[in-house]
Parts: sequence; structure tokens; C-alpha cells
Amino acid sequence: MIPFFIDGLTPCLKNVLTGDIVETEVVRVKRKSFLSKFNERTGWYVDWSKFDKETEIYALVLKGTVDIQGLIALTDDEQSNAVYINWACTSPENNIWRNGSKLYEGIGGHLFAIAINISEQRGHGGCVHAIAMDKEILQHYVDIFDAVVIGIMHPYHFVIEEQSAKKIKEVYKYEWSDEEL
Repeated sequence: MIPFFIDGLTPCLKNVLTGDIVETEVVRVKRKSFLSKFNERTGWYVDWSKFDKETEIYALVLKGTVDIQGLIALTDDEQSNAVYINWACTSPENNIWRNGSKLYEGIGGHLFAIAINISEQRGHGGCVHAIAMDKEILQHYVDIFDAVVIGIMHPYHFVIEEQSAKKIKEVYKYEWSDEEL
């Protein structure tokens, strides 16, 4: 499920207080012990250590740090020729719904770009599908990303097809870290 709006199409993260642009990188997170710190109790909506082995988890971090700004859980869905976004969310300090403010903008779009990149690596051309948290967020993805409502798994189930995925990927800039957490 995806519970956030895209707050801006920005190649890097933007500090909302200073306007500073911050570079990012993506780190694969494999250790359940590390993921156990990211759960509902600490403001992350779900317990990230509970995803199964087939689900890959990636963190969007500030470049050169392990300062996680967002997490995304992905499953290769060969049957649909796409990557399924199981869950994605911003860090608690970037969750405007919980805190009334955020530190950085651009996290949500970066998480989609990560999923699209993984989809391309898996031979799916960037195609991704997911479930939006509600009807308003679903419509937002239709408007911003040209998502297509498919409603197969849930009424808010959508897909971002190859052409739209390529446009999204072109906007966001980040590096892939060789490190794993």
C-alpha cells in the first residue's frame, strides 16, 4: 500500500526549511535485525521485518549515510510482467500526516523511481503496480504519473506502464550503493 502524495518532482531531495538540495542513494536492506527498528510503534506504519524472503526492501538514504528517508518493499511479479510495490512510506520525520510537517520533499517520487528501476532490471520495462491508500491518493497517481486504475486486487489497485515509468525515472537522480544493511 502506498500512503503518500507526490509533493514535488525534484531530482534530489529538497530540505523544506532551507531549500537546500540533498543528494541520495539507494541501499538494499536484508537484515531482519536492522529492519526490526522500523515498525508501527516507531512511526513506520508496518513492521518492516515481517516481509517474507521474496520481498526486497530498499532504503532511500542521504548520500554517504544510513539516514533513511523512505523505505519501499518490492516483489517481482513475473505473472504480471511487473514489479509489485507491497508497501512504501516516508520516514516519520517526513510524514506530514503524522507530524504536520516534513524535513524533505521528493521522497515519494524517488521511491517510485526505485521500483521502476528494479522493474527494468527484472526485464519488465519499468512497469510497476500497487494499491493506493485511498481514492484521493489513487486519483493523485493517475493525475501525476498517468497511472491506470486496474482494480484487480483492490478498488485502488493501479499500474504505471512502461511509457509513464520512463518519464518518472528521468526525473529522479540517485546512486545505488553496493552496501547492504
